[in-house]
Amino acid sequence: MNERPAGLEIDTQCVNTIRTLSMDAIQKANSGHPGAPMGLAAAAYVLWTRFLKHNPQNPDWHDRDRFVLSGGHASMLLYSLLYLTGYGLTLDDIKNFRQWGSKTPGHPEFGHTTGVETTTGPLGQGVTNAVGMAMAERHLASLFNPPNDQTGHDIVNHNTFMMCGDGDMMEGITSEAASLAGHLGLSKLICLYDDNRISIEGSTDIAFTEDVTLRFQAYNWQVITVKDGNNLDEISHAIDAAIKETDKPSLIKLRTHIAFGSPNKQDTADAHGAPLGEEEIKLTKACLGCLPDEQFCVPEGVLDHFRNSTQKGAEAEEKWNSLLDAYKKQFPELAEQWSSMMNGSYNDQWEAALPDFSDSKGPIATRSASGTVLNAAAGKIPSLIGGSADLAPSNKTFINGSPDFQKDNYSGRNIRFGVREHAMGGILNGMCLHKGLRPFGGTFLVFADYMRSAIRLAALMNQPIIYVFTHDSVAVGEDGPTHQPVEHLTSLRMIPDLTVIRPADATETAAAWRHAIKSTDKPTALILSRQKLPVIDRSQYPSSNLLENGAYVLLDSDGTPDVILMASGSEVSISLEAAEKLVKKDVAVRVVSMPSWELFDKMPQAYKDKILPPAVKARVAVEAGLPLGWEKYTGDGGTIIGISTFGASAPGATVLKNFGFTADNIVETALKVAGR
Repeated sequence: MNERPAGLEIDTQCVNTIRTLSMDAIQKANSGHPGAPMGLAAAAYVLWTRFLKHNPQNPDWHDRDRFVLSGGHASMLLYSLLYLTGYGLTLDDIKNFRQWGSKTPGHPEFGHTTGVETTTGPLGQGVTNAVGMAMAERHLASLFNPPNDQTGHDIVNHNTFMMCGDGDMMEGITSEAASLAGHLGLSKLICLYDDNRISIEGSTDIAFTEDVTLRFQAYNWQVITVKDGNNLDEISHAIDAAIKETDKPSLIKLRTHIAFGSPNKQDTADAHGAPLGEEEIKLTKACLGCLPDEQFCVPEGVLDHFRNSTQKGAEAEEKWNSLLDAYKKQFPELAEQWSSMMNGSYNDQWEAALPDFSDSKGPIATRSASGTVLNAAAGKIPSLIGGSADLAPSNKTFINGSPDFQKDNYSGRNIRFGVREHAMGGILNGMCLHKGLRPFGGTFLVFADYMRSAIRLAALMNQPIIYVFTHDSVAVGEDGPTHQPVEHLTSLRMIPDLTVIRPADATETAAAWRHAIKSTDKPTALILSRQKLPVIDRSQYPSSNLLENGAYVLLDSDGTPDVILMASGSEVSISLEAAEKLVKKDVAVRVVSMPSWELFDKMPQAYKDKILPPAVKARVAVEAGLPLGWEKYTGDGGTIIGISTFGASAPGATVLKNFGFTADNIVETALKVAGR
């Protein structure tokens, strides 16, 4: 520890320590964003030491306040706070900022650094995560806090704080999420907006001149303006007023200065995304009253002051634990359900409740089968909650018997996201990160592009979110190429750690949902048909439970096959038709249903070779989408029936026929590949 420069109060020393640690770490890494941490240091200090309910000794306790740094480029602000308040980061970790294997990567990563609530970086995503966390808090509170309880048994009662900047405000995803949050009246959601008016290209005046205050007031937010983002008392009064608001979310508009204290770079774009430089750092430290030549300086008393401030959080948790003990005695059934939801554990009843569709009288669209399975599971799994981007009747994502999640009834499990796919993706992430819920969200597959960044982050954070993507191919028909996905399956399969499943029929759809619910460390995308598909008779064909292997033999020949047909989704039944015709031509054929590349690729090589024998070179892959990627399964001797252009407006069956998705075309292609 170093001596504290004379004449500076402890509050000022603490704020400046955040600034100097940020400057020094970024300079040492020769990479990073010093401006925002320096400008937000005062607000962060006030929030973390005077208001935030947290306990570094138990970072995951359920009723802690959540803190989201949406502008993840300002990560050194968060790392400084985590180090100073005792979350396990060391000064060496701060010095290792942005280095290989460090606990302090360039942008905060959930699961990598203790105390980081979500992975942020793509601007606006953190805002939606915070909205999702606030929604989860309200839902759980409505389920578990006894109504009109006068004995203080509210076991869910915490705030979600987020910090965002001008870049977040410019992103459309923020507008979507803020609009929904205002509609829902999420009063325990508090946003501290870093109004520093600087972006990478310069003053925000070049592109961003709207009145943010009026915009958020129109969204039904309380807006509080802090004219001096370094005035601790003014910041404190604003946060206090936001906490006391009970009807709407709050935006605290902080007028700050990027790189505050830097004599040559304050209020300039130069401070946004590059180190200040060693000489400028010395000048800045001198202006702040710090020791100019000291690096990574933590003055005497600062660390103790920060860590003493967290004592009230430890006391809050201790009080909450006692409250929970009393709750268990007074409300044993609710307490048991609480424990199950927090632990993510379900009894076996949900699996037994899933339909098997063996008694189906005719073809069923997999989107319809999905809705049936969802409702069966939701009846046994109270943590399932979700909805659609204004497409629930088409996506079949409505939980029957449950009310809507609305301001007057947060217990509802049907979320009306509105036409907000982008925000829906980020909100699902926040709900899942909060813990206790299994969120799902649906839209048409072609609109998955709007959600891509959020899906990618869900995979990066290993969050087991379930995506219901329907209208999965050109069979959508008359709506035409704007609504007919072609490249989307391939695009989703390219995301690491996302499991993509395109079931062939209703029975595989049930198996796909079973896998998705059981998955605890990866998101799952269910790709479902609009059109009705034949239900495969599992008394004549292998069990759909083999979907867990990613691919399995659905129909086989005696001996070594002459040709292998492999397909996913709606093309499986067409391939079975083609196989019947090939058999009549004395061609030995194997049909492989391949609903999930990701699951198949994880199987042992021996299994993969059993399904796709290396000796059989004649292979045909059939999928109504971009062929890219199937080459690794068809090999050099095979071919792919796919679509490399956009679709067309016509009845779905006509479109499929004209693109070659017929049994006759598969037969002709298979004969050529087999040399017959």
